[in-house]
Amino acid sequence: MAEHLDDHGVNAIPVASYNQLRPRLRSGDLFFCSGNYLLSQAIRRFTKSPWSHVAIVFVVREIERALLLESVEDVGVRFAPLSKYLTNYEDGQPYNGALVFARTSVVTAEVVTRLAGFGCDQLTLPYDQEEIAAMAARIALGIGRKKESHSFICSELVHECFKGAGYEFAHTSDFITPEDIWRDNSVTLLGRVR
Repeated sequence: MAEHLDDHGVNAIPVASYNQLRPRLRSGDLFFCSGNYLLSQAIRRFTKSPWSHVAIVFVVREIERALLLESVEDVGVRFAPLSKYLTNYEDGQPYNGALVFARTSVVTAEVVTRLAGFGCDQLTLPYDQEEIAAMAARIALGIGRKKESHSFICSELVHECFKGAGYEFAHTSDFITPEDIWRDNSVTLLGRVR
């Protein structure tokens, strides 16, 4: 992208149906959220960005599913069906906010294997309430994850997965945000759904 968007810029992205966009998705694509939830709004405010969440898409054609490798505050690192955001994110309602897909030019079959391998190795890392508070403080203060930490916020997980696959997203501080990933020169917009 290499271009910052504000909320108006995100809302100006044309909206396509998921059925139109899904056949174009590939493993290694990126999924960005601009959420309207309380924590999402705090993340957006602290990072000065419309993006509150980022995840990696994995398309598993054999089972006709698109999954997200993501890190969420109440669960930790997980694979979740992408359709959850569209139909039943919370209390039977779709995700409250904009959902945008992007693609990075560095993804190959080998990169996908490495992304998935690293992500799978993180799946059993639990979160507790103290760790959620520590992550919120890192976001607010712009402090990166310490090496001994056994947790990730969403952008750190995405960054570490890609770093393990041989590509590092450009960022200017120890802390990486969804905005940093969005603005990386390798990233291009695929579309917005809802």
